[in-house]
Amino acid sequence: MDKHNLTLLNEFILLEITDRPELQAPLFWLFLIIYLISVVGNLGMIILTKIDSKLQTPMYFFLRHLAVTDLGYSTAVGPKMLINFVVNDNKISYYFCATQLVFLIMFITSEVFILSAMSYDRYVAICSPLLYTVIMSQRVCWVLVTIPYLYGTFVSLLVTIKIFNLSFCGYNVISHFYCDCLSLLSLLCSNTHDIELIILIFAAVDCISSFLIVVVCYLLVLAAILRMNSAEGRHKAFSTCGSHLTVVVVFYGTLIFMYMQPKSSHSFDTDEVASIFYTVVIPMLNPLIYSFRNNDVKHALHKTLGQLCNIFSQSSLYHMIHINYIMGFKLFSVCLRRG
Repeated sequence: MDKHNLTLLNEFILLEITDRPELQAPLFWLFLIIYLISVVGNLGMIILTKIDSKLQTPMYFFLRHLAVTDLGYSTAVGPKMLINFVVNDNKISYYFCATQLVFLIMFITSEVFILSAMSYDRYVAICSPLLYTVIMSQRVCWVLVTIPYLYGTFVSLLVTIKIFNLSFCGYNVISHFYCDCLSLLSLLCSNTHDIELIILIFAAVDCISSFLIVVVCYLLVLAAILRMNSAEGRHKAFSTCGSHLTVVVVFYGTLIFMYMQPKSSHSFDTDEVASIFYTVVIPMLNPLIYSFRNNDVKHALHKTLGQLCNIFSQSSLYHMIHINYIMGFKLFSVCLRRG
């Protein structure tokens, strides 16, 4: 490509989720509700697992960081998507696009390995219950979440810097509703072989290694459960894994649908729906799955809501007493003056 055909871009244009005007308002309210549920659910999970004394185990430590990653990548995409519905302006600045890509890759990569760490935690809890507190010490837990965060940050910065250091052509329309690395590659005029190879290697290593960890851990868990003599013990073991297994199936199922289907069956609409489900819906589902399927979380939620209701009711009662006291004092003062 000749140099005169290269353009210094300062903004990109994102594609609309729908080009039908009558669907703009309903979709805006739908995605706003989904995003608000996601924010409230994940923030609630972070706070709940931090303040409740019964949720101070490794399992809920990892659940808290899963909520952090869900909140992170849904917030990287959600607000901008909602703004585009309202202002009908799909432009995104060059630097904001790069920032969105950094946070999106960082949080999704971190979540992949946090899910693997959660699988290992369930394996230790069921296969080595007597050594659980020794193996899954606080130090080990922090290592198992710090490494994914650092690795995710490294991958996101490497990929983003590589892409945005290359030359873009004059065409600046991204074929997505957010800044996706594959969509940005199609806008480059430079040789993309190196960055495509980097993305392919990281994506393959991340997905295959994390998926293998999950599969191996749950195969060992299944073998341990089948060896149990007590039906109650088997039921309890399955129930402790049920929530995480549901989250894993939804997460990897969406990944497989997005990237493993043959090219002939790919279409813009199906890819768009899968991307929406992946970046917006899954972060909403995860806290709901753990809230409805986990008795400890439900108990802690009811307890915390009860305490909040008591605090508000007491503060309201105090406020009413305080107002009545002031009014009574003023009335008494008026009576004294008249007397």
